[in-house]
Amino acid sequence: MSEARVILSVIVVAYRSRREIEECLVSIPQSLIDYRVEVIVVDNFQEDGVEALISDKFPFVRYVNPGKNLGFGKANNLGYHQSSGKYILFLNPDTICNEEALTHCLMRLENEPLIGLISPRLIMADGEMDLACRRSIPSLWDGFCRASGLSGKFPNVRFLAGYNLTYLSEEETYEVGAINGAFMMVRRIVLEEVGLFDEAFFMYGDDLDLCYRIGQVGHRIVYDGRFTIVHLKGMSVAKEYRAMSRAIFDANKAFYLKHFNPKNRRWIRWKYELTFGLWKWVALLRAKRKSYRKVKPI
Repeated sequence: MSEARVILSVIVVAYRSRREIEECLVSIPQSLIDYRVEVIVVDNFQEDGVEALISDKFPFVRYVNPGKNLGFGKANNLGYHQSSGKYILFLNPDTICNEEALTHCLMRLENEPLIGLISPRLIMADGEMDLACRRSIPSLWDGFCRASGLSGKFPNVRFLAGYNLTYLSEEETYEVGAINGAFMMVRRIVLEEVGLFDEAFFMYGDDLDLCYRIGQVGHRIVYDGRFTIVHLKGMSVAKEYRAMSRAIFDANKAFYLKHFNPKNRRWIRWKYELTFGLWKWVALLRAKRKSYRKVKPI
């Protein structure tokens, strides 16, 4: 193994992640295709013992303490600046990797220079696919279908299921508009070209923004469903569903305002304010109704 060259830098942003990060770190191999893999953990919450865990069980992992919660994008950027790999993997702490999937994604980047960003299929603990691992750059219609539940009721209808592309096979590979920030393997040279995560996005929307910018300069964003990793999906925020939903809609609105209203025209801004406000209300109403139906009568 070449000790000098780092082929892949894995950057994990932790936030109240002590319960799941150990399994994540165990699943990351220390070498791939005879080159080193480096792992960098940026800890946005320093009070749950992640530093002690890494010191005790993972001496090969570089622990970074920013002293406060930087948010997702800014913390990933901090980790990137301390990395040296030819390729970068932005990875959530609630994921469980495997060498086969990592090697496959790495070799596709090595052998297919037009690919800038790649993700395998992410599956949740119950075996279902995490739909966010392959997405379009959503139109306003796509967003409405997702918020209203139409995309879920008609997952095989292209006109209604454009947001998460559920009309396409889960087990094939193809170009998409965006992938999930839980697993984003990217060429360092691409990040040098388009820039890192936009730190104006605190937690959501930054992965979509980065994918859009990478696609805009001609690099392919690829989903490869032939290989899988596990994504335990939001364990740290599962009990804060309403706040999370609002944050996601607000981040998507910020994405639209950034890329589709660059001159900050008032009428366009009002259109997006009204549209996303309606989506948020519809989505939260649906969630409330689903929760009510689950309550058993006395």
